[in-house]
Amino acid sequence: MSRSKRDILDTEAMLERLAQTLRAALSPDDLPHYGDHVVRQDAESLRRISMTLHRWHELECGDSNDYASWAIERDGDEPDSKPYIVRHSHTGGKTMRTAIPDRETGARKRLTQIMARYPTLTAYVQTDPRGCALYILRNEDIIAGSDISACYSRGLAVFQ
Repeated sequence: MSRSKRDILDTEAMLERLAQTLRAALSPDDLPHYGDHVVRQDAESLRRISMTLHRWHELECGDSNDYASWAIERDGDEPDSKPYIVRHSHTGGKTMRTAIPDRETGARKRLTQIMARYPTLTAYVQTDPRGCALYILRNEDIIAGSDISACYSRGLAVFQ
């Protein structure tokens, strides 16, 4: 899928806003250790994490065509249980389970590592695939006494 010039410019503008937010969250002591290139790399990594999580959430909801439907399912209710892609055939009634790499867990671990460098920021993962998967909020964006799921849209949406 090719991207339009407008899409590329929108992505670049989002990455610049994200890098500015990350840079502003660094303490003056940390600023010399994390140059602009590290902040930009973190912004690009957050974008890749958001895209990975978005695709994962799409697959969790499932998809289908005339011949089969499929979705990601886990062995159990635990977040670290093994994921499978489960395909239900519409023609033969056969169900197939295929183990797949757990990209969600890896993306969340990378997200935690990056966000550890920016203690005044909070990441929120929104699992509905109809919107952005990742939002970065400043602590002052979070309404005191409310759940972050009620105010995550006040943060910066990290999109494709």
